[in-house]
Amino acid sequence: MNPKKQSALNEKAGIAQPENISTSSVVTIQNFRKVKPSSNDLIAGIVNHDKVALSRAITLVESTNANHFEQANEVINGCLPYANKSIRIGITGVPGVGKSTFIEAFGTFLTSIGKKVAVLAIDPSSTISHGSILGDKTRMEELVKNKNAYIRPSASGETLGGVARKTRETIILCEACGFDVIIIETVGVGQSETAVHSMVDFFLLLKISGAGDELQGIKRGIMEMADAIIINKADGDNIKKANLAKVEFNRALHLFPAKNSGWQPVVSTCSAVTNDGIENVWQIIEDYLKLTKENLYFDKKRQDQNQYWMLETINENLKNHFYNHPEIAKLIEDNKKAVQENEISPFDAATRLLNTYLNKS
Repeated sequence: MNPKKQSALNEKAGIAQPENISTSSVVTIQNFRKVKPSSNDLIAGIVNHDKVALSRAITLVESTNANHFEQANEVINGCLPYANKSIRIGITGVPGVGKSTFIEAFGTFLTSIGKKVAVLAIDPSSTISHGSILGDKTRMEELVKNKNAYIRPSASGETLGGVARKTRETIILCEACGFDVIIIETVGVGQSETAVHSMVDFFLLLKISGAGDELQGIKRGIMEMADAIIINKADGDNIKKANLAKVEFNRALHLFPAKNSGWQPVVSTCSAVTNDGIENVWQIIEDYLKLTKENLYFDKKRQDQNQYWMLETINENLKNHFYNHPEIAKLIEDNKKAVQENEISPFDAATRLLNTYLNKS
């Protein structure tokens, strides 16, 4: 064997570290994300328009960890004096109607006229894996780079209408951070979109022409809540179809009872690709705001919404407390088996469980 020939398995000496490197700085960088900011730090960051502080606070609010609940409330209450100064817009429509493309075009227009826009995009969660893609930032690649915009995707979880459990609180944080237009994009349409309607000032329904009436069963419910119906993708060969659809929807809207706001819902067309009609959508919203602020409906609606969410929070907390009670959790499992084997009716089992819970509370 040639003694001069070296094996590829021989270990070579690595590059020596410079003597002047600070080990403490390395530790600081590695542990940066592990540092837990105080409630006051988060509040101060949010009111100073720090998006990083906003994101960390939203993560705290969305957390299901019981240890985060108290701090989340501290942050929300600390931000309340700086909130309630935005316009809240709910946007819904069937999958494929172009919600993300529309929101990007609409948001870009709003930032061009000096608005700061926060988009709370709700992604559907899998009922099997409970996972969510959270891909709205990739679908709105131009808006996400806009310094006057903020996009926060959240998983819908199991909440009503695909609205993330803490979306209402997230609105407050975004408002305190200086965003004056809050857009909530929902999963899709249906009667459960009431949850979205109960947290926004203006409810916008996106439609496309030629979709047919296969959604007739839910169309009436969603149209009764809509303050405007915007027919998207009105470009190229679709322009004529979109205008015909506009006439049909206008006729349909006149069959619904008058709104308490005094506002007559408007139907319009637009193209999120060519930007035609996007500016008109904002004009419709401004007309609505002018009317409802003059007749005081705007403030009354906000007050009613606050009351609604107080009661909803009570309902949610009672339900969580019930299911997380250790003795009740065991009894539920026992009663499940009895119900499955027809030893007791579901209604009787539920009554017994509730009575046991109330006696122990």
